[in-house]
Amino acid sequence: MGKMVKMQAEAADEAIAALPGWSRQDEKWMQGSYRFATFVEAIAFVGKVAEIAEAMNHHPFIGIDYKKVTLRLTTWHAGGLTELDMQSAERYNEVYRTSIPGNG
Repeated sequence: MGKMVKMQAEAADEAIAALPGWSRQDEKWMQGSYRFATFVEAIAFVGKVAEIAEAMNHHPFIGIDYKKVTLRLTTWHAGGLTELDMQSAERYNEVYRTSIPGNG
């Protein structure tokens, strides 16, 4: 699991730049959005996100807007973004690429 030490702004920006679909919202938050062909695919993705979040014990804020899912990450205990947030985002991107038809 990732480190729970708050990343410096430059390091966070560099790590987020390597994560397609993700951006930094402010000094504490990063956000990623995913689009799907159907509402059912979007909900299936949310289920997979929930499984990953439970396994990592690191839970995103999840927004569902019909066929679009938005995830927001921060590490409360560190007061901002950590390696754990970056690892979570990469896992969510991997699920999006590999397990949802038409997104790979």
